Amino acid sequence: MEFRYLGNSGLKVSEITYGNWLTHGSQIENDTATACVRAALDAGISSFDTADVYANTMAEQVLGNALKGERRQSLEIFTKVFGPTGPKGHNDVGLSRKHILKSIDGSLTRLQTDYVDLYQAHRYDVETPLEETMQAFADVVRQGKALYIGVSEWNAEQLRAGHKLATDLNIQLISNQPQYSMLWRVIESEVVPAAEELGVSQIVWSPVAQGVLTGKYLPGQALLEGSRATDAKGGANMIQRWMSTEVLTAVQKLRPIADDLGLTMAQLALAWVLANKNVASAIMGASRPEQVADNVKAAGVQLDSEVLTQIDAAVRDLAEFDPRKTVSPEQREA
Repeated sequence: MEFRYLGNSGLKVSEITYGNWLTHGSQIENDTATACVRAALDAGISSFDTADVYANTMAEQVLGNALKGERRQSLEIFTKVFGPTGPKGHNDVGLSRKHILKSIDGSLTRLQTDYVDLYQAHRYDVETPLEETMQAFADVVRQGKALYIGVSEWNAEQLRAGHKLATDLNIQLISNQPQYSMLWRVIESEVVPAAEELGVSQIVWSPVAQGVLTGKYLPGQALLEGSRATDAKGGANMIQRWMSTEVLTAVQKLRPIADDLGLTMAQLALAWVLANKNVASAIMGASRPEQVADNVKAAGVQLDSEVLTQIDAAVRDLAEFDPRKTVSPEQREA
């Protein structure tokens, strides 16, 4: 495993972060989820990402149980706040002071830890003054419940405003967690330049485009039973944008590139996002332990300019680049 600094800080994270969004507490049994976490640890992964809203708090609980007994100083645990939890009352969502201070305590209890290394604003909250949100995050840090602050899916303007307030409050906002893959490149023109200017890293989610970039979905063929494309709990909706014959045909052009490098297509997709120097880590999920052992081999892989050009030739014309696609809800869910 290779490690990178997270933003302009002294904190190092593993190039591959293990994430438990659609799997833990919903798609797979807890014993299998625990086995995946153990496989991640065995592979040298030290960074683990979750959120209170995943499986309505169950994902945090599963991760906390799976990491129990591990040396806490050797782990980097990330979680998030914004989405609705509990009965979804009018203050059970967003980035108000009330919701943040309540949510961090719930997350720490479920994760069975005294602090998280990174506490992230899961989206931008248009209904709460940014000053209130950042002051609440500052209090969480000063109470020792989080070491650093991050955000997720904030645009460049929001990132600059949040970072300025964090600096004024003497806390460190060091990361953004956006979607990023060969097919989803909306952060490249605005968010990444702003982040580089501010000393903020990306921790990217969906680097294999919900599994499409693994090459397992073939144009004109029936969907694989048990795959994300057939998951009615949320995966099918996320992956649908990539399931056209045109996209699936283009993705297959990546196979010979991966073969020439001795990589799987999933490893190639992970190595591609890590080729962006502003990316500190790529989040990888898994439904089987062997997936972890396989995909983690992308860490440390160097793709030269010729390979990057070949990848662009295969899929660039079908990728999404519009920076306006980095959006947060226009209003709270509750």
